[in-house]
Amino acid sequence: MRKLTAAVCLFGAIALPAAHAVAAEVAVLDWRAALMNTQSAQASLSQLEGQIGSQQSEAQGLGNELQQLQERLQREGETMPQSQRDSLIAELQQKGSRFEQLRREVMQAQQNSEQQFLEGAESKLEQAVEQVLSRHNIDVLVEPQGVLHSSVDLPNVTDEVTQIFDSL
Repeated sequence: MRKLTAAVCLFGAIALPAAHAVAAEVAVLDWRAALMNTQSAQASLSQLEGQIGSQQSEAQGLGNELQQLQERLQREGETMPQSQRDSLIAELQQKGSRFEQLRREVMQAQQNSEQQFLEGAESKLEQAVEQVLSRHNIDVLVEPQGVLHSSVDLPNVTDEVTQIFDSL
């Protein structure tokens, strides 16, 4: 992905001086959206959901339990016997530790899945972008967030890149 972004930026830097002599064809590409809308990304997300679904459910249940225990401690903490309060605090700590462990595991699995997908998708994305650049004679390709102002509507090639990616 970094190569693609660097190539797009470099291409834009090279093409901009030439734009003074000849009007450059400029288009917008949201490469993140193009990738996330691909069939490959959807399959990857489904696979990830299958891997971490039970952990997410457990974490959600623990989160609800933690909230209820905290509310009970706030409501009744001063009136309950010290041993019961200590027991409640210990339960809060134990469930809080398990919740944090699950949260870290889920985040790690998500990061690993995303990294694996991006590594596999990089060359296909580059091919799809090259095809679109060639097909439309695009000289400068920018991300939507990089456009501060344009007096004309710039063509958005995001969907076309997604379609080409899926066909590769």
